Amino acid sequence: MDALHPRLLTDRFADSFRFYDAVLPELIGAVRRKGEPSGPYANWDVGDEAVLVLFDRAAMAAVADTTHLPAQAAAPTQDHVMFVCRVDDVDAGLALCLRHGATEVAPATDRPEWGPGLRTAHLRDPGGNLIELQAY
Repeated sequence: MDALHPRLLTDRFADSFRFYDAVLPELIGAVRRKGEPSGPYANWDVGDEAVLVLFDRAAMAAVADTTHLPAQAAAPTQDHVMFVCRVDDVDAGLALCLRHGATEVAPATDRPEWGPGLRTAHLRDPGGNLIELQAY
């Protein structure tokens, strides 16, 4: 049973699906269990545990009765969530993600002030979600 897992809501389901379907197996060994590019739902697991669920934002808005609200704030805002993936090699993971449509936010960097031996890179998936790749 999955105790916790992130569910990313996206306005660009097909693009985000193709991105995660391409990178998650190599990054963290995740296997897609459900879903297709047409949406509205897909999930990837490592073993028997869900690690990511992708859900179409409009489909969730219909469930939550928020279709009358704007999908985005009028002005850019700071991020509210971040999807973090522990990887063996941050530089290789970043290169993989960039090849599949991610946008770099911060390059691979050693961050000893965050923890001994910690290295991170930050990027955005095709839907704009913030991702941190980390190794330590």
